[in-house]
Amino acid sequence: MKIRNILHRGLRDYVEFGDRRGLDRAIIPKLTRVISFLQAMAQAEELYDLKAWKAHVLTGDRRGTWSLSITRNWRLTFRVDGKMLEIIDLNYEDYH
Repeated sequence: MKIRNILHRGLRDYVEFGDRRGLDRAIIPKLTRVISFLQAMAQAEELYDLKAWKAHVLTGDRRGTWSLSITRNWRLTFRVDGKMLEIIDLNYEDYH
């Protein structure tokens, strides 16, 4: 899927320009794998096959937003536009 926009500046700089300065070096390998998978997947349901990333859809006021575990507290969150097959509002955020 195409990534339409990235909210976290450090993540955006890394994905678009390869600039790692805005991210912790320890997470770069995992982020690279996750981003590559997101770009290669055909539909969001493929995420359920990857148990290690703890993929789930949020509820409440964040209903419809996907969450993937990167570290203990940090997650990649995003929404999926099913019609355009795009990832929207990709973010790297501290959940807790």
